Amino acid sequence: MSLSVRALNPERFSYRMFWTIAAIAVGIAAGVLTLEPFAILCAVIAIGLCALISPLAAVGVMLVISPLRTLVATESTIQLPLDIGQLTFVLTIGAWLIQRLLRQRTLFGWQYSPAYTAVLFFFIPASLSLFAALMPSAWVTEWLKWVQVLVLITLCLDLARQREWAWLTFTLVASGIPNAIIGIYQYFGGSGALHLIIEDGHFRAFGTFGQPNPFGGFMGLLTPLAVGAAFGALVSVWSSRRKLNHFSAKYLAIAIFYLACAALFAACVILSWSRGAWLGLFASLLAVVVAIPRRWLHSLLLLVAALGIGAALWSFNLLPNSIISRVTSVFEDTFSVTDVRGVDIDPQNYAVIERLAHWQAALEMARAHPFLGVGFGNYEAAYEDYRLINWKFSLGHAHNFYLNVLAETGMIGLVGYGLMWLSLLYMTWRARAHPDLLARGIAVGLLGTWIYLSVHSLTDNLYVNNLFLHLGVMLGLITVLYHQMSSGIEISRLR
Repeated sequence: MSLSVRALNPERFSYRMFWTIAAIAVGIAAGVLTLEPFAILCAVIAIGLCALISPLAAVGVMLVISPLRTLVATESTIQLPLDIGQLTFVLTIGAWLIQRLLRQRTLFGWQYSPAYTAVLFFFIPASLSLFAALMPSAWVTEWLKWVQVLVLITLCLDLARQREWAWLTFTLVASGIPNAIIGIYQYFGGSGALHLIIEDGHFRAFGTFGQPNPFGGFMGLLTPLAVGAAFGALVSVWSSRRKLNHFSAKYLAIAIFYLACAALFAACVILSWSRGAWLGLFASLLAVVVAIPRRWLHSLLLLVAALGIGAALWSFNLLPNSIISRVTSVFEDTFSVTDVRGVDIDPQNYAVIERLAHWQAALEMARAHPFLGVGFGNYEAAYEDYRLINWKFSLGHAHNFYLNVLAETGMIGLVGYGLMWLSLLYMTWRARAHPDLLARGIAVGLLGTWIYLSVHSLTDNLYVNNLFLHLGVMLGLITVLYHQMSSGIEISRLR
């Protein structure tokens, strides 16, 4: 007796096996587990189903769930083997590798990209800092973040062929919606955190991050991407109407979605009351405005117009006084580098002096270990030996990522970090020449995202709460667009 080829299809067999195992596991778990572990098991199975449908679906689930790390760690009574974001990362990578095997391809596929070289500029000196690390386990934790970034670039290059890069963009932007809704709820009293109250009974929004600054950073990273994608979709509508005399309802719907998301995320940046996030958002949107035109003259005119409108709003006091005073203070606090060892501390200047004290500790670490630093991820471990006398407890990082990199990886690491982002900015700028209008808008948006990260990093560390997974997918996305543009891919293949 012979079996049909269809019955022997390994992919169909794997799906049937998964459904069978999943059904048995759910049945047993329902009888023996309490509600919370049973819910977690069902969530893992749901992620597995998404992963088998498509690794892109697993990427989307990972991006939505990974920012729940802090919330799950503080509220859940179950001790997970890894944090929730890392669990979804492992499932996503596992699904991707299984899909490669099922399609009778090699387990690991790799093609060279300048993005790898760019990341290695920083990855190599960060790796070498192990020899100076006071706490190797902290070094491993931070080092693995960049391993995952490299893996996600590879995953995106393998998956995002033809129009699938558009789905990557959608999953990135959509992943911020749940956090944005939570943040708005918190601002209108949902958090009840009295230490975050600002005015009129409102509270600083912090989403699932536990703190307003990284939440504002998450929203700020996504805002320019959503703006760029909306611009690309609107231009596609106009181009389709002008050249083909056809009104594209699809691109109009895409534009409306991304515009709504951009407005939602920008509002959450404001509601976070994070000065670093505000400054980063302003710089990133200005970069998007400058990068939209293809000609430098048009970019210059838009830049002058944007700055003129901003100056007029500021000069005529058309902005709320609370926002004006907060923006003014960010420049005073961020760029004031003074020795705070002899400064009198009071409730008004406490936050500023605390930040400057951590900056000084980072500089002392770099002075003592100028080349390799104290070890990647070892700022907190080394803090006790370099802290100022009045500041016993570490905040975990220097509250300035550049100083943090200098302290942990030395001058070599800081130069490598700068070269990495200069290379990625160059790739992103080149990707603006992409023949597909939506892809070009996405490249412009990602340029704004890199500018946002560079500015907000002056006051905070945004590689926290699994946000490096989002940055890894963003780097993978720009790598895909850069490769398509560099290879001269025809626009007809992308539509």
